Parts: sequence; C-alpha cells; structure tokens
Amino acid sequence: MAKTTRRVGVVLFQLGGPDTLAAIEPFLYNLFCDPDIIDFPFARIGRKPLAKLISTTRARKVQHHYATIGGGSPIRRFTERQARALEAELANRGLDVRCFVAMRYWHPFTREAVAQVAAARCDEVVLLPLYPQYSSTTTGSSLNEWQRLFRSDVPVHNVGSFYRHPMYLDAVIEKVEEALARFPVPERAEVVFSAHSVPMSVIAKGDPYQRQIEETVQLLMERGGWGNRHRLCYQSKVGASKWLQPSLRRTLHDLASEKAREVCIVPVAFVSDHVETLGEIDHEAREEARRLGITQFEMSAGLNDSPKFISALGQLVLQALGEAGQSGIPLYETRSQIVVPALVAAD
Repeated sequence: MAKTTRRVGVVLFQLGGPDTLAAIEPFLYNLFCDPDIIDFPFARIGRKPLAKLISTTRARKVQHHYATIGGGSPIRRFTERQARALEAELANRGLDVRCFVAMRYWHPFTREAVAQVAAARCDEVVLLPLYPQYSSTTTGSSLNEWQRLFRSDVPVHNVGSFYRHPMYLDAVIEKVEEALARFPVPERAEVVFSAHSVPMSVIAKGDPYQRQIEETVQLLMERGGWGNRHRLCYQSKVGASKWLQPSLRRTLHDLASEKAREVCIVPVAFVSDHVETLGEIDHEAREEARRLGITQFEMSAGLNDSPKFISALGQLVLQALGEAGQSGIPLYETRSQIVVPALVAAD
C-alpha cells in the first residue's frame, strides 16, 4: 500500500473504569447519569439523585472486586496498549495515524480525546468502539457522547459491530484454545460463554445486543470446531429490574447440579481484561465454583493487545477508510457509516 499524505485519527472507545478505590463512586455516578443507561419519565429531574443513590450503594458492593485486582481497573492501561499497537499496525500499512482513547465514564473522557484529535490536526477520523456487539448502552452511548462534543467538518467514519470478523473470531478462539489446553481432557470441559447483561427493557426497544451475542457464540463454536457442551450466561446485573438471564451464578449452580466438574469460562463481550473478568469471573465466580464442587475452573484471557486482535482492528479501520481492497486485505462485510446526530442504532 502506498504511503498516504493525509493524517488519520482513530478513536478507540471504551466505558472505562475507576483507577483507584476512591474513584469507584464517581465512576458509577457518571455511568448512572448517562441518559442511554437510565431513562424514565421525568428523568431530567430524577436522574442525578437516583444516580447518587445507586452509585453510593453499588460502590460498597463492588469495592472488593477492585481490591482483589490491585485497587483499580486496568482497562485504561490495556486500551492504551491496544491504541499503540494499532498505531504501529496501520503505520506498517503506510498510513499516518494517531490513535486516541475515549472512555465514557472515567479518564481519559471523550472530551479529552476530542481535544487531542483537534491538536493532532487530523484530516479524517475513524471512530472505533471496542464493543464487538452493538448495544445502545455501550456503542450507542459512546458515539452519542462523541456527537455531542465533536465540532469539526473533517470526514468522520464509524466502524460498526465486528463480532462476525474472521480475524476477531480467530483471536477469541486462540484464547479459548489456550484455556482448554489446561484441562487434562480438553473436550470434556463445559464451555460457558459469559456476556455483560443489559436490562430486558433495552432489548424490548429493539436493541440487537442479545441476538448478536447468541450469534457470536454460534460462530465461535462452528469456527473453533469444538465438540464440548456449551451454554451462554450473563453477568454484572445492577438493580431490581429484569436483565438478560441466566446469570453466571445461576449457571454455575446448574452445572454443579448436573455433576459438571470442569468448566471453562469465555468472556464473550469483552476485548480486554478488567473488573468483570478479573474480579467477577476469575475471583468471585472461581470461589463460587470451588464451593459448589467444581474441581477445575479456567477462564480464557482477554484479547488485550493480541496480534490477531490488533490485525482485526487494523482491517476494520482500513475498510472504514475505503482502503481495505487497495491494501490487499480481503474485505469484511460490515456496515461502516458516517456518524449522524442522534445515532441510535448500528448493524
């Protein structure tokens, strides 16, 4: 691919996480103040008091998760590694690229990334939400926040859901294979795919998240060629309303009652290790499994800056720019689109 003269800014979006124990409550407050997360009649009046109540209560419940993984979330560190690796990947393709990190609820906030893009004098911008499956609560919220803050006439492209991307699937399969290899008889282990749950009210409004998660599991099982028994569950529920089920905890109890003794958990909606994987799964769920009599419990590692995953991101960016075919990289079928005001759906 010939070296280009234009500068491209690539913005990697994540929800973010508190970097200290003291940051847990303000992080959660920011999350529950998000209109894409909390919406109800007269929400303009009641959202902030409700967010304060939930964040105060929730902070006490989750503090031990963060304490067990070192006192803060590593998601910023992993996302910045992904940004640097992607920058190098695209530079090797002949692009002048600057990668930036935009976290939704903690530093570096989206407004910080907007300022960095402006300072870098980028000629084009590619928005890359690091959520393989689309939900209005993740991708939608991140892109809505960008739309509220970004004021420029430079061309802006959006990378849509990428859970079908062959290289992304191969990156996940690689991590699953590593985890299964730790079992005496890999094909005997129960494979449990765990995704972050969302409220059923979100799904009822037409959010495609549940369908895309289920399709991801199907694609992974087919492409991985595993004969293992498998199932899907959801984690990280908040509040009393109905969320996607079954929960990870319920699933572990079901497995124990079925006399399953070897379990491999695959975090299927996350692209980096953070509190949901390292705290909820690898610590809390592991202890629960031990109490239930499950003798071997393994978790597949996060993609983080895996070369296969970074290669997938590079292909997605090139396609968004309309250069995948020119670079000799096979085109991947996705819907890359220009971001417009009031973005409410993708895929």
